[in-house]
Amino acid sequence: MKRVQHARRIAPLLIAAALAACDGAEHRELQAELADISKDMRGRVDPLPPVHPYTPYAYGSFETPDPFSPGKIKVDPRNETVSGANTELANFHQNRPKEPLEAYSLESLKMVGTLARGAETQGLVKASSGLFRVKVGNYLGQNFGVVTKVSASEIVLKELIQDGAGDWAERVSTLLLQEAEANPK
Repeated sequence: MKRVQHARRIAPLLIAAALAACDGAEHRELQAELADISKDMRGRVDPLPPVHPYTPYAYGSFETPDPFSPGKIKVDPRNETVSGANTELANFHQNRPKEPLEAYSLESLKMVGTLARGAETQGLVKASSGLFRVKVGNYLGQNFGVVTKVSASEIVLKELIQDGAGDWAERVSTLLLQEAEANPK
């Protein structure tokens, strides 16, 4: 019992000694070094730039052509005359009956295969409304594209496009065979 009483008296002394050892003497040196390093560091914010008043601009060029007008690019289908080097060809295309695949842009059409009938090879073209057979002489796309060649891997067509100045030019485009889509399992 004496030992327990003696231990009760010594325990508070040991706790006090341990707390005295934690007075932070080893941290004082670190704190002093940190204060020395940061004594020259002070935050500084530059003043805001002056605000200039808004002055509205009055547009006075109402007589000049509108730069956003599509008038030089689009041709009115009711207009029978077209300017440019290929005028007669463009007029022919605008006045002939349209084929079903001319309602689609060339980018939305996909070549999915071919059919061979004798010496003639026909391409199979998929559009949103179904599957179509295409041969040399048929029309595709919205740029008056006429098919000039059908092979096992591509359909070549000659398109007639209008440039920014309103002139017509021919361009060769190709519709490549699309890879078969994998069936999900």
